[in-house]
Amino acid sequence: MTGKLAFLMLATCFCSLQAQDYKVRSFCWERIEVTSELDANPSDEADAIVAPYRASVDSMMSPVLGLSKVAMNVKRPESLLSNWVADVMVEGGTATGLERADMGLVNVGGLRNNMPEGIVRRGDILLISPFENYVVVLEMKGSDMLELMRNIAAVKGEGVSSSVRLEITEDGKLLSCTIDGKEIDPHRTYTIATIDYLAEGNDRMYALKKAVKRHETGVLIRDVMMEYVIKHRVIDSKIEGRIIVK
Repeated sequence: MTGKLAFLMLATCFCSLQAQDYKVRSFCWERIEVTSELDANPSDEADAIVAPYRASVDSMMSPVLGLSKVAMNVKRPESLLSNWVADVMVEGGTATGLERADMGLVNVGGLRNNMPEGIVRRGDILLISPFENYVVVLEMKGSDMLELMRNIAAVKGEGVSSSVRLEITEDGKLLSCTIDGKEIDPHRTYTIATIDYLAEGNDRMYALKKAVKRHETGVLIRDVMMEYVIKHRVIDSKIEGRIIVK
């Protein structure tokens, strides 16, 4: 028996003894509201623990990427941030040499923070998109695109690019939809730039699972967002009536 194996067996036995010898008799808890008031009485002990990591975290989060003309929030059916990110998805979809997609799609639930007005730092993008989601481009039949639009209507809106216009009801029914000002042709093939998470049919985007072809870009959505800000230097967004509730 090797020393390493013996150590692992000893550790396993020790853990088993620990589990047998100790039982939880009681527990208690309290809710602590995390606000700026806590900064008035910082813990020296906690600060000492955090200090060695603060410099490396600051170096990663602090670099300035560019400027935003407006503060961008995220909400349904349409918002400044979801509009901007969906448009960025279209540009990101060209990473593998593909032509620009007919549509960009991002889930509102995947955008976890707002974009600040003014200076945009790397940390701002990381807070908006903290997940390991990759940009993919899907090819879909027009008939399945119509189903996708119904999926979007059913959740009361998601982030769609500027090429898309939807009219939906308050209870999530699709009234009308166009791409580039034209009704969707059931017999045509369309391309959608989105994220791998949605491509699997998550967040009730079931129609995306029917894609006839999938192109992997190998690029994280947050990296596409950062590169977009660096490239354009100043970013902006507007509410354009991409999704209207009637």
